[in-house]
Amino acid sequence: MALRYDCSTASGRSEGLRDAGLAVRRGELVVLPTDTVYGIGADAFDPDAVDRLLAAKGRDRAMPSPVLVASPDALHDLVDEFPKQGWALVEAFWPGGLTLVARHLPSLSWDLGETNGTVAVRMPSHPVALELLAGTGPMAVSSANLTGRPSPQDCDAAQGMLGDSVTVYLDGGPTEAAVASSIVDLTGPVPVLRRAGAISAEALRSVVPDLLEG
Repeated sequence: MALRYDCSTASGRSEGLRDAGLAVRRGELVVLPTDTVYGIGADAFDPDAVDRLLAAKGRDRAMPSPVLVASPDALHDLVDEFPKQGWALVEAFWPGGLTLVARHLPSLSWDLGETNGTVAVRMPSHPVALELLAGTGPMAVSSANLTGRPSPQDCDAAQGMLGDSVTVYLDGGPTEAAVASSIVDLTGPVPVLRRAGAISAEALRSVVPDLLEG
């Protein structure tokens, strides 16, 4: 049976983060609040756990999971040849609703799905998410919904869809945004906005004027 913790109280948050961290290290799944929508997460470096995450959502490997990190410094250990425009976007919009796609280091022993050598990385701004990530390291985190269903803005909606496929639910109250993060692809010669979301194209172009949409 899944455990659920009210992170609005000090004791609930402390116990929840402890048990969520233990669950992640055991290769199990957790649901956590972010600044956009609720996410379902697993250890990014545990291929079996990532497979369980995709299966819980009803998603195949053709739609790999993004990775959440606790700090921009984590990029040094994850991505290869991160461009100056990427660092400018990180400085302007992290933590926050911006996911950046880059080439991952070929030496990494992970399997997030059919990524073609790339990884989608974001640093959320929700304090519960950041505290969990600080303890676990990078996590594969996707929206906590069944594929084809709306992304949840509260823990009730996430639990109603995912049930006992998740070991620990961290209830951080309603999320701030009803939209997912914006996604910018940095793998080509110029940045490309792949998904419009929490951060507008206009705001992104104020930092990287040559941003394309596609």
